[in-house]
Formats: sequence, structure tokens, C-alpha cells
Amino acid sequence: MTQEFSRIITLLRKEKGITQKQAAAELGVSQALLSHYEKGIRECGLDFVVRVADFYGVSCDYLLGRSADRSGLTLKVEDIPNPETTRDSIYKGSLLPTLNKKLISNSLNILFDKLGSCQNKALTSEVSSYLMLAVYKMFRTLYGAAPKNASSMFSIPKEVYAGYALAEQCRAESNAAALLAGQDVGLGETDCDLSSLAMTTEALSADYPLYATSLLNLIKVSESRMSGE
Repeated sequence: MTQEFSRIITLLRKEKGITQKQAAAELGVSQALLSHYEKGIRECGLDFVVRVADFYGVSCDYLLGRSADRSGLTLKVEDIPNPETTRDSIYKGSLLPTLNKKLISNSLNILFDKLGSCQNKALTSEVSSYLMLAVYKMFRTLYGAAPKNASSMFSIPKEVYAGYALAEQCRAESNAAALLAGQDVGLGETDCDLSSLAMTTEALSADYPLYATSLLNLIKVSESRMSGE
């Protein structure tokens, strides 16, 4: 059994708001045994995995860390909702979250289109990793602000995640820069088509009439913050 199993059964119990004693009673084991399972001291049998899955309403693949989705689904490109068409993109109250989300998502459309034109999968992977780590850090900061949220949602300890994430962002940024310079960083690809990266504000506005304004505003807002305005 994986360490993910121990973390996930602890998370599910805490999210359900029940004690270890209550969960053990529902699952037909002693509290001491459940404690060992949650700490990863002992391994359980498959029958217990199935009982846990039924009790919490999740899949066995989710319990074993094989899927990030509670139902056990493997995410495909066509399954990812379009932010422009989902109900979650509509915010109640302040317009600021909506505005900033549009600036970011529209700018990302240009960024990933340019990445695609470079025809280098390793470059796309490194840039994507950098951005995902940024989202991860901010989401975890928000999540950690509520004391009742179960820390076991994450496998990296709270004391080190920020430093680890920053280090991996630096690695991803350096790898991306090296790939663009044609250097071999051990990722299997060095060739990049840089011709499409020649840009002007006029060309961006012509090529991306729906998104260029967002990108240019994002640049302005970012540089205003850096300059202390």
C-alpha cells in the first residue's frame, strides 16, 4: 500500500468531520488498527480498501493515489472545462476576481499558442510546470488559512512546500531559458523554432484580437507592482 493511501484516508476522515474512533467503528476495525493504517505503519488488505471506498463514496484508484479525481477518472483534454463557458467563471460581488481571471486566462492563450509554435514539448512542459507551481502555492496558502481544513490533502509537509515549490519554479524557469538558447538540459529536446517569437504590440493585436489587450494590461499591472506604484 502506498503512502498516498495513508494520507488520503486521513484526509477523507477529517473532511467528513468524524473521529478516528467513529471511522474505525464504521469500517469494522479497531481504532488502533485504523491509526496504524493512517500513519502508514501497517498495510491493509484489499477488502478494507473496498470498505473505505464504499464508506467515503470514492474509487479505489483515488484511495491508492492512482487518480486525483474522487471518482477515479483519468483527466483528458476534452474533459477540462472551458473557463469562458463554465458557471464557475461568474463571480458574485466584486468584479476584481473576474477581471483578473480574464487578464490571466486570456494572456495564457497567447503564451501557450506561442509555445505550440516553438514545437518543443520539453519547453512547453517546463513553462507549464512553472505556472502550475505558482497556482499550487497560492491555492495552498488560501487553503491553509482556514484552521479546520485538513492538511493531509497535501503530501508535501507545510513547513517545506513553499521552499520546494520555489526551487522547482526556478529549475523550470532555468530549463526553459536554456532550451530557448538551444542548450541541452537533459530533457531530450534542444531544437526550438524561434521564428514565431518575433513580436510587436501591433502584431500581437492583429494576431490575437480577443486576447492581446488582456496581455498588454497584465504586463502593465505587473510592472506597476514591481516598480512600487
